[in-house]
Amino acid sequence: MAVTRKRPEGWFVGLSTLDVIQLVDHVPGTNEKLTARQQVVAAGGPAANAAATFAHLGGAAKLLTAIGSHPLGAAVAADLDRLGVTVLDLAADSTEPPAVSSILVTASSGDRAVASTNATGYRIAPPDDLDALMVTCDIVEFDGHHMELAVAAAHAARAAGRLTLLDGGSWKAGTEKLLPSIDVAVCSDDFHPPGTNTPTDTLRFLEEHGVRWSAVSRGGRSIVWTGPDSGGTVGVPAVRVADTLGAGDVLHGALAHRLAANGHLTSQGFVEALRGAAAVASRACASFGTRAWMRAGRVGRG
Repeated sequence: MAVTRKRPEGWFVGLSTLDVIQLVDHVPGTNEKLTARQQVVAAGGPAANAAATFAHLGGAAKLLTAIGSHPLGAAVAADLDRLGVTVLDLAADSTEPPAVSSILVTASSGDRAVASTNATGYRIAPPDDLDALMVTCDIVEFDGHHMELAVAAAHAARAAGRLTLLDGGSWKAGTEKLLPSIDVAVCSDDFHPPGTNTPTDTLRFLEEHGVRWSAVSRGGRSIVWTGPDSGGTVGVPAVRVADTLGAGDVLHGALAHRLAANGHLTSQGFVEALRGAAAVASRACASFGTRAWMRAGRVGRG
C-alpha cells in the first residue's frame, strides 16, 4: 500500500516588497544612463520569496506580512496569489506604497546591487489570534524584518511546539530577542552578531543563545553547520551563475519544505535537508530573476 505523505504547511513571517530587477552589463556610474538587457517585476522580500519557493515545491505556504492597498501593493498581492501563497496582510488598510526594491544584476557575474527601504515604512503589531494561527502549520520561518511581529510569532510557535527557522540575512536590532525561540538558524556570511567575525564565531554565538541547529551559507562555497552532537560542511552544487538575487530566500524556502516534511530533526536529516535546499538554490542562480527557475520545472521536490 502506498504511503500518503502529508502536505507540509508553513507560515512565513516577514518582509514583502515589489522588486524591479534589471539585467545590466555593469552598474552605472554617476549621471550614467544605460539600457537593461532584461527586466523582471515581481513580489519580493526574503519571507515572500521563501514562501513562494515552499509553495512551488508543493507545500501550503502562508505569509504574515505588511503589503497595503496601494496599487503597487495590489500587484505584490496578485503575484503571490498566482504563486499559490496565502497572504495575511497586517497593513491591509494602509494606502501607502509597499517597499520597492530596485535591483541591478550584472550579466557577466550574476552579482546584484540592491536599494530598498525594507520594512522601515511599517510598524505592525501582532494580530489578536496569533497563537491560533501558529498552531496551523508544521514550521514557521522568519527573516528578521518586522521584529516586533517576529518575536511574538516565534514565541507563539515555540509554545505550540512548532519548528522555527530563522533566515539570518544580516544582524538586525532585536535579533537577540528572537533567538531564544528559534530551533534552526541558517545565516548568510554577512550575518555578524556582536563580537563575531567568522562563521565559527557565528555558530558559537547562536548556540550560546539557544539555537540548537545552525548553519552559515557562503555563496558557492560549502555550507558550514553545527547541531547538538556534531557538525561539518555541506557542499553546494556548481552552476554557471546568472543571478544571485534571492538565492538565500530560495534556500530557506526549500529548507523549510524539507524540514517540515521530515518531522523530527536529526544530524543526518539536517544535512540532507541542507543539501537538498542548496541544490534548489543553485538551480535558481542559473537563471535571471526570481521566477525563471520555477518555470523551468518543479525542481528539488520531495
